[in-house]
Amino acid sequence: MNIPIPSFAKARVLVVGDLMLDRYWHGPTSRISPEAPVPVVRVDLIEERPGGACNVALNIATLGAQCTVMGLTGDDEAATALENRLHAAGVKTDFVRLADNATITKLRVMSRHQQLIRLDFEDGFVGADLTRLEAEFARQLDAHDVVVCSDYGKGCLRTVQKLIALCRLKRKPVLIDPKGSDFSRYAGATLITPNLSEFEVVAGSCTDEDDLVEKGRQLCKKLELSALLITRSEHGMTLIENDEARHLPTQAREVYDVTGAGDTVISTLAAALASGQSTYDATSLANIAAGIVVGKSGTAAVSVDEIKQEMRKRIVVPRGIISEAALLDTVSTCQHHGERIVMTNGCFDILHAGHVTYLQQARELGDRLVVAVNVDETVRRLKGADRPVNNVDYRMLMLSALECVDWVVPFTEDTPTRLICEMKPDILVKGGDNDPDKIPGAECVRKNGGEVKVLSYIDGVSTTSIIQNIRSKGPVN
Repeated sequence: MNIPIPSFAKARVLVVGDLMLDRYWHGPTSRISPEAPVPVVRVDLIEERPGGACNVALNIATLGAQCTVMGLTGDDEAATALENRLHAAGVKTDFVRLADNATITKLRVMSRHQQLIRLDFEDGFVGADLTRLEAEFARQLDAHDVVVCSDYGKGCLRTVQKLIALCRLKRKPVLIDPKGSDFSRYAGATLITPNLSEFEVVAGSCTDEDDLVEKGRQLCKKLELSALLITRSEHGMTLIENDEARHLPTQAREVYDVTGAGDTVISTLAAALASGQSTYDATSLANIAAGIVVGKSGTAAVSVDEIKQEMRKRIVVPRGIISEAALLDTVSTCQHHGERIVMTNGCFDILHAGHVTYLQQARELGDRLVVAVNVDETVRRLKGADRPVNNVDYRMLMLSALECVDWVVPFTEDTPTRLICEMKPDILVKGGDNDPDKIPGAECVRKNGGEVKVLSYIDGVSTTSIIQNIRSKGPVN
């Protein structure tokens, strides 16, 4: 899975849509109410999370992108709570507060990680005047790279065609999470992200994947969409772009709660597209993010670190003894996915406790450990004619058996400087009393932004002392 993870810092996304506050009341249940056959929840924790379009914005900010969210709210305490939580997460807000409406609030009562009941507080904004919202949208548009319209059918996007037309005029990609059975109002959007049920309501039931793709292509042409992304639960996603269909398998390992998964998909898409990624790479990242978020409870955001960790689990790279060419390719792939590579080198003639402790400490500095081993000829030049005791194949075999070592590679020069400069490890490690400024390859590592560290050996434990100890005991009868 070689999907690049962009730097999201310069991406600017404008989110417009239905704003909601999700409240959670948590507590244990131990009895049934005497008043009615319902459990009694003793509330001991109250949570407030941004929901609806606000959750989309929160997801975008969690990835490190710049985000502004706008929409309609009441002029009430719930709107203030939403603003405070979004500002704390680094999201800019541009709320149009309406005195005659209430901010949409959803209260979920939870016990033992199970939702017992949901209570919705909302007037809706179906009849609200959208003039101020449209004016604010036009004012904000130039300062952003990508627009997300997050439609929950609450009325904020009743005139979404005006917003799409303005985006097309300004050449701003506009992504839409659609609702309802009339997708014609999203005509001209760059991309829409219906789930399979929503898609089939509009396009008709699909008998198989070929039928799904054909109906998707027809919808793209009818609505003049650049792309269509259909999320298909346990069957993954289908992306249709430029008449080409690509199926992405699900990335979820364990589904705990699907709340907000659609928000995660469109937010990751938007942030990745605003960072310059292709639609397919952005979709692949969104697929991974969705697989992570369904393993969480309630509406939740996914970070870049979580995506990197999930991608690392899926990198299939062989461990053990490896050729130099294969090592360079493998290290490049791992670094591409955000892994920190640690490298050390030595003779490792008779593997002992000092070596093992040192290598374990080196491995703890990063995600992967490479050990470069002197071939027999260079060991003789360094240590004398009677060394090595074990040939290079045996020495590498012993090192590769250690859990802390990922790859073992031989080098033929007296120093591994060339190999280090080609591999560009994130951290170069040596043991003993080495001067960090004189370690072979240190200059290359530092020029590449890496670190050079010196770790201590265990006193009195060395190959030389082991050999001397054996010799001092004389021949064994």
